[in-house]
Amino acid sequence: MTMTKIVGAGCGALLVFLLGAWAGETIYHVGVESHGEEEHAEGYAIEVASAEEAGGGSDEPEVPFEEVYAAASAEAGEGLWRQCASCHRLDGSNATGPHLDGVVGREHAAVEGFAYSDALASIEGPWAPEEISHFIENPKEYAPGTKMSYRGMADIEDRANLIAYLESLS
Repeated sequence: MTMTKIVGAGCGALLVFLLGAWAGETIYHVGVESHGEEEHAEGYAIEVASAEEAGGGSDEPEVPFEEVYAAASAEAGEGLWRQCASCHRLDGSNATGPHLDGVVGREHAAVEGFAYSDALASIEGPWAPEEISHFIENPKEYAPGTKMSYRGMADIEDRANLIAYLESLS
């Protein structure tokens, strides 16, 4: 008799769950239903204008990096160096990252004894101020696959000041 009660309770619970699922599907059905030959989703699409169409773009024109760099302050860049100091050194020794003394004008991946990622090792040419600016703005975009885990420095004036500070040391 006990076994019959247990099996009956299990079947009753299963019936309640199945009826609940059926009722929920009936009430809250959000699938696609056929209306003639076309299929319509149950919901509304709200058209939104893009930022350019709505005039939500930047009101300020983009200032070329060369102009910002010409007015850059090495003293202001010294305060920004703290973000870099956790991984880089200015005394010629490598840390998590390569040393940055003399980086402005130095060839890419040119520090002896540092294991650069293939992404940076494959870039040719010197580290011009514009190149450094693009790199520290978004390292992962400039050199996809780089080992540098820095999130980037968005402000163009901060980048210019930091690069002016690094150039003043070389």
